[in-house]
Amino acid sequence: MALRTLDSLGSLSGKRVIVRCDLNVPLRDGVITDDGRVRASLPTLKALADAGARVIVCSHLGRPDGAPDPQYSLEPVAQRLSELLTVPVAFATDTVGDSARDTVAGLGDGEIAVLENLRFNPGETSKDDATREAFAAELAELGDALVSDGFGVVHRKQASVYDLADLLPSAAGLLIAAELDVLDRLTENPQRPYTVVLGGSKVSDKLGVISHLLPRVDRLLIGGGMLFTFLAAEGHAVASSLLEKDQLETVRGYIAEAKERGVELVLPTDVVVASGFAADADHETVAADAIEQSSFGASGIGLDIGPDTAAVFAQAVRESKTVFWNGPMGVFEFPAFAAGTKAVAQALTEVDGLGVVGGGDSAAAVRQLGFSDDQFGHISTGGGASLEFLEGKKLPGLTVLGWE
Repeated sequence: MALRTLDSLGSLSGKRVIVRCDLNVPLRDGVITDDGRVRASLPTLKALADAGARVIVCSHLGRPDGAPDPQYSLEPVAQRLSELLTVPVAFATDTVGDSARDTVAGLGDGEIAVLENLRFNPGETSKDDATREAFAAELAELGDALVSDGFGVVHRKQASVYDLADLLPSAAGLLIAAELDVLDRLTENPQRPYTVVLGGSKVSDKLGVISHLLPRVDRLLIGGGMLFTFLAAEGHAVASSLLEKDQLETVRGYIAEAKERGVELVLPTDVVVASGFAADADHETVAADAIEQSSFGASGIGLDIGPDTAAVFAQAVRESKTVFWNGPMGVFEFPAFAAGTKAVAQALTEVDGLGVVGGGDSAAAVRQLGFSDDQFGHISTGGGASLEFLEGKKLPGLTVLGWE
């Protein structure tokens, strides 16, 4: 079966359409610090409102543990949606209670409301099928159809993502359709040279994607905290840098497989080593095979790729026709250790082909470092979902929409 899209729902004028978005934005003191996911939801919401639907937006935010918690309220998100859409957006102070029912009943054609955080109800994330299905049934009473558009949660078997899609006529929104189009291009006949850049803290988070992509890529670049497990697997000392000792044999296997397949595995040749994990820590650049010979000895901690590596990575990215990047090259939140991530991001904006920022921390990094979304071919809204898709896994929130 093919993915069901908005067209499959027919006329939506006057219909109550629940839209499962991913509006899990970072908040600081009740203020949204990165509204990328809110903006990504706009095309679908506008399309539905223009079609005369009564739009009921639902999402999770954070991990409130199945009970109301004011710090995870979606009210700031509703306000931001109203600003971006330049129309009033109603807000229900609960998810399936009196406020939700009254708010939905008050909607006119083309109007939009946001329900309170789905995870304020334990049924949303319950591992028990019956508990999840009961919550989905309550949600279903509010709508006539479901549009699933939260790509960041399609790898989760949750009430609003999976069970609700079985109870109402359901289809994917424009965001999910766009994400799948891009991810399909990364796995099926990508333009070459095809380069994957992986960073972030842990190799263990990326095992599946490395395994699935090694037969498909021309180059694999390794940065971030995970680089130290690769260096250690080659026999180098990494001082106090992040190291997953239990992954050393697996990584040695990947190094051997890359060689066997003719995949160019590019590891850092220099590293920025610091006296500790702090924004103002003393630091210096050393060769990747001489980390313990820094001024900090065995207590040194690697916090970024070095400038020579950054230049090599950037050149490899620029020369490619297809690039997928997931995971920062260093601790980009600290300006002193952001140069590697910035170099890769800048190179990705210069790709003559498809350059994809793989969501999560990578998306946060490019925005924090001053890049705009439209400088890249695509910024994914789903870090974990993107990785699981690229691992070749079947994602429950997609299979329930007809995706094979």
